[in-house]
Formats: sequence, structure tokens, C-alpha cells
Amino acid sequence: MKIVVLMKQVPDTWGERTLDVTTGLSDRAATDAVIDEIGERALEVALTHRDAVKGTEVVVVSMGPASVTAALRKGLSMGADSAIHVLDDGLVGADAWLTSKVLAAVVARSGADVVVAGNESTDGRGGVVPAMIAEHLGLPHLSFLNDVTLTPGEVSGSRSTDTGTLQAHAALPAVISITEGLPEARFPNFKGIMTAKKKPLEVLSLADLGLAAASTVAGNGRSVVVSTVQRPARTAGTKTIDEGNAGVELAEFLVAGRLI
Repeated sequence: MKIVVLMKQVPDTWGERTLDVTTGLSDRAATDAVIDEIGERALEVALTHRDAVKGTEVVVVSMGPASVTAALRKGLSMGADSAIHVLDDGLVGADAWLTSKVLAAVVARSGADVVVAGNESTDGRGGVVPAMIAEHLGLPHLSFLNDVTLTPGEVSGSRSTDTGTLQAHAALPAVISITEGLPEARFPNFKGIMTAKKKPLEVLSLADLGLAAASTVAGNGRSVVVSTVQRPARTAGTKTIDEGNAGVELAEFLVAGRLI
């Protein structure tokens, strides 16, 4: 079985994230770049299966600037067998549609049996890319899984709903997205760090994927930011001292803020 894991490099979750006011895009130089934690959990799903089923191949895939190489090397040191980095200046500002189209092309090229992704990234929080990849490829998609079971020819798992838990399954090949209900990722050991330097890391451009022509169409798959306004500094809240009418004041506050 071949498992492709989608990983994304994002600004440090615990750092202060800002927009570049000249481009309207995230200022990725303002904080450290790290692998999104949900992507690491997705990799753990694949590695756990490989630990149990010998012969499983795990490939990590990421799209982004040159700095993404470091994130992919970490994925390799954690245990992935190989990595693919989609690197192309034409992808700057790519929106979810273009991102999913490019990643779908990588998946199709790799011949994966299963694609594992996080449910949503911590920077964009769109939560739609895995489903869009499945749509591009015409594959079944199981989303927001809290647990995953892989067997020959099928993937299954449970997902939470407003009224309970739903059990879902799909025939392979398929695309799945997982939640933080899955275990945290393992730490790279010394052997993994050393062997990661020798593992294959393929760098692909849009032309390599046969997508160069589509990417040059004006406005095709790119976010265009018209203007940006910096968020005002947070001000102190209002303190209410209960003198018998605090409940009324609280209700009026919620009504004014259209919170009830």
C-alpha cells in the first residue's frame, strides 16, 4: 500500500501572525515556519499503519517556497520513505482551488492508494482542500475522521456529528482528512535524522506536472487582495459591578452585540 501524506508549512502557531500590508498575504518571514501539527498527526496515521503492515510506503508531499524543504526533511526523519516538494513561483498566492488542483496532480502521478491530510490548516482554516482533491481525482472522501482503520481495499473511521458518532468507510483509492482526535506525532530519533539526509526528495514544478499552461491564465486560482487594514489594538473590557441590575446590563450588552 502506498500512502501519500499532505503536509503544510505554516507560521508558528504560538507566534504572532501578521499580514504583509503590501501584498495582503501572510507575512511568513515574521515568525518561525513549522510543519502544521495536524499534518504531523496525519503522518503519524500513515507511519502507524506501516509499523503494523510491512511493505507500506509513505510519501510526504508539500507545496510552497524553498523553505518547505526543511519541513519535508523533518517528515523524512520521522519515518517517511520519500518526499515530494512542489516549488514554483507561479503558485504564489494560490487559492484553495489551484492548490487542490496541483496536489491532485501530484497524487495522480504518485499512484497512491490513500491520501491522508489534516482537516484544516492553522493558517488558512479553509478545511476544503482534501475534499477538492478528491473531487479533482474522482475519488471517495472521508472527512474529519477521529480514528482510522486501513485494510486491503478499504479505509474506515468514525467522525463526530451534532447528534452522535458516524461510522464511515470507502473503497480504496480514497482521500481522508483527520482531526486532532488522532495521536500526536512521534519525535524523530537520531537514526531517523541521519537517514533522512539520504532519502529521496523530489522537487517538481508546474511544468513537471503538466500544469504550466493553466497556471498562466490571469486570475486563475489566485487570491487577489484589494486592500488590507491592520486590526486595532485590543482595548480594555467593561467591568460591571452587580448592584441588583447586572443581569439586565449583561442582557443589553449581548443584544447590542447581536449575540442573542
